[in-house]
Amino acid sequence: MNLIIDIGNTVAKLAVFEGEELREVVYDSNRTLELLPDVCRRFPVERAIVATVIDLCEEVMGQLSSLTIPLLWLDQHTPLPVQNLYETPQTLGYDRMAAVVGASAVFPGRDLLVIDAGTCITFEFIDAAGCYHGGNISPGMQMRFKALNQFTGRLPLVSAEGRQVPMGKDTETAIRAGVLKGMEYEIVGYIEAMKHKYPELLVFLTGGDDFSFDTSVKNIIFADRFLVLKGLNRILRYNINDRI
Repeated sequence: MNLIIDIGNTVAKLAVFEGEELREVVYDSNRTLELLPDVCRRFPVERAIVATVIDLCEEVMGQLSSLTIPLLWLDQHTPLPVQNLYETPQTLGYDRMAAVVGASAVFPGRDLLVIDAGTCITFEFIDAAGCYHGGNISPGMQMRFKALNQFTGRLPLVSAEGRQVPMGKDTETAIRAGVLKGMEYEIVGYIEAMKHKYPELLVFLTGGDDFSFDTSVKNIIFADRFLVLKGLNRILRYNINDRI
């Protein structure tokens, strides 16, 4: 079994795979990894991959160093099952690349746009030849709500839950509609522009923010919340199995 240790900006995910099958996902603190020993006790994990977008504290490093299984640390030097054309691979967030790897494993030989809506919204493109061309980064949903509150003098902090109208009827609904509709139009705009250039384009949507939208290209969207975890497992399998 493979153990995926995915340490993000807000939370850590511990995922156990048997081959390509996802068996369990555990959400843990990205400052302690306190649940890691329990996961290792409950599953006969044989190897692990560690991917992080934050600097790890001493407690987390201690948890990882106590593991007795081989660890693959994902960085810019890790061999990948796709060709990376990003000009500064040392600055490329592992989650962006892992999402692309996960999508290309599901649909090899296709032009793919991968949209990850989490702390940030990222838009990544990999072509049918397996070449990752790069992508764009935009503020995520919670970041947009907080920015409107923190960078203005009078606008309140609004959540996504609540009354929704096409055009705001008061300050709260105006902010909610502005943020959610702004995200919707941004995502649809990317899809339509890329679809025009790549008519056979397939679109993957992943990430932690829940939102839905109606669009004429909805039938080409595949939603997979665990796409990054699956991509990390694919990278681990590629380094352990495919390259022996």
